[in-house]
Amino acid sequence: MPAKIRVLQTIRQGRIGGGETHVFDLVQALDKSQFAPVVLAFTPGPLVDRLTELNIPVHVIETEVPFDVRCWGRVQRLLREERIDLVHAHGTRAQSNTFWAARRLGLPLLYTVHGWSFHPDQSPLHRRYRQLSEQLLMAQAAGTICVSDSNFQDGRAFSRMERATVIKNGIDPSRFQPAAEAGFRAELGVGPDTVLVGCVARLTAQKDPLTLIRAVAALPADLDVVVVLVGDGELRAPAEALARQLGMAKRVRFVGFRQDVPAVLRALDIYCLPSLWEGLPIGVLEAMACGRPVVATAVDGTRELLTHGHNGWLIPPADPAALAAALAHLAARPVLRAALGAQAAHTVQTGFSVQGMTRQVEQLYRRHAA
Repeated sequence: MPAKIRVLQTIRQGRIGGGETHVFDLVQALDKSQFAPVVLAFTPGPLVDRLTELNIPVHVIETEVPFDVRCWGRVQRLLREERIDLVHAHGTRAQSNTFWAARRLGLPLLYTVHGWSFHPDQSPLHRRYRQLSEQLLMAQAAGTICVSDSNFQDGRAFSRMERATVIKNGIDPSRFQPAAEAGFRAELGVGPDTVLVGCVARLTAQKDPLTLIRAVAALPADLDVVVVLVGDGELRAPAEALARQLGMAKRVRFVGFRQDVPAVLRALDIYCLPSLWEGLPIGVLEAMACGRPVVATAVDGTRELLTHGHNGWLIPPADPAALAAALAHLAARPVLRAALGAQAAHTVQTGFSVQGMTRQVEQLYRRHAA
């Protein structure tokens, strides 16, 4: 019987986010008769704990710095000790702290781009520097995986992308089947007649929670809507301060990071993601799998998931007035919300399964580990 291919999945942090959820789902869905996954995270957190519970070998080498030469030797020792055959780096930071060790040992390396490190809001000089960094990281990889067509096309603006392919994110829809969920609403003190809008995301500049709070302040005062932000990040304190400043402290709730995301999503009436940029957002896929209508900005991979008025509602980024209008429109129309949610669930079930995604990734593993 042929030996299993030992694959190191490496991710920037052990805290839960889109890329981390992707790694967790991929590790579970891999064909264990052919592949033996090992995980390296560069910070501790719930992801590490959950993988340990599943008896997946998981290691932590702590750093929050890209291109951190201090940890490269430790990564090389780990690759040797775990007898790794192939390295799969998820995101810029993981790739930047893994490629040296993989190259030193002659191991094939795959790099998944979960959204580029350059963004439209950066200065031209900073953006160009990030593009050159991405070009360097791709040059170290045997192959690059883009999670959306949009990311692939953005890559072509600065690189030939000869060794790149698109494999769109997938999830396990069975974990997010629509069902009544009263526990989270009761915890918030929100009744069944209140329209509960939720954003489950890191509270960072990318996710733009400040625009969401300004949109809430622009909603009609008599509209029975509560907005909950689920997650933590550097913008949590500024977001809480803005909510108080705008008199929205009762209408906007902050609950921090939660591990019961399916239960949270099932409690929502509307899911909202006001991102400035994206790869292909896992949070949107999960909300869609729950049959929840999604209001999101028309950026990058989000546009590849949602068709406006069919299975979601798209708005321009950084536009509080447009976001307020969209939320008010859907809050007043339960029939429309139900229709959008049903189409959203169908979209995920027919085109974005973790099994389909994983089989494509496995093909790359076989090709490059041979």
